[in-house]
Amino acid sequence: MARASNTSPLPKMKNKDYLKELRKLQVELCRVQDWVKANSKRVILVFEGRDGAGKGGTIRAITDRVSPRVFRVVALPAPSDREKSQMYMQRYMPHFPAAGEIVIFDRSWYNRAGVEYVMGFCTKEQHETFLKLCPVFERYIVASGIILIKMWLEVSNTEQERRFQARIEDPLRQWKLSSMDLPSRTRWYDYSRARDIMMDATDTEAVPWYIALSDDKKRSRLNCIAHFLKQLPYEAIPREEIKMPKRSTKAAYDDVASLKARRFVAATY
Repeated sequence: MARASNTSPLPKMKNKDYLKELRKLQVELCRVQDWVKANSKRVILVFEGRDGAGKGGTIRAITDRVSPRVFRVVALPAPSDREKSQMYMQRYMPHFPAAGEIVIFDRSWYNRAGVEYVMGFCTKEQHETFLKLCPVFERYIVASGIILIKMWLEVSNTEQERRFQARIEDPLRQWKLSSMDLPSRTRWYDYSRARDIMMDATDTEAVPWYIALSDDKKRSRLNCIAHFLKQLPYEAIPREEIKMPKRSTKAAYDDVASLKARRFVAATY
């Protein structure tokens, strides 16, 4: 099992180096996509972590070059009154993958072990029941043939503060600040204890947690994708050679002139 390094931080990765490595990994993700479709595989990738840890950016890096019909992202809003009355896991299961799909949960059923527990949105008994039943639930998922991978993104106190401040000051990032983000700053150690309790109960041999240190966003994204690829026994699926077909001139006409009387978007730029 890989451990956190005690050595000094690595130098900042140049953007061109990051993009070069990211492209290599994204090529492999396309191969995973073909493998999942060809073999009717079902995969769930769970991303959890502290607010501001970089889950969204990592998920975008994974899904940027693949089909949304295969890689499906699920980010559920707060539960409705009806959903609150259901069995807790019930609202997540309809989003599970069918054959040939990879579902990425941007936060998941682990909300009960994190924000719900810390902010008092669930009772102590509900929290304890979740921790007891969650490993059973996940063993059932794996026994059904689904590949389940769980990653926790861990950001330091100093870096989280810097990212939150950047969101406050940048109008393009302010939408990222949810009503739960800023309170999480004051409850840093409450979230730390909730994390530790959760991992003690749910870091199992069948479905372990993998922690990615995410102060360095670029390296963290690359490490997460590389780890995800290592968890899958995929192989390249042969593709037929692709050739560009010639355009037929049958029934040809001036299809540019026919547009002249139509309305066009203004060439503002």
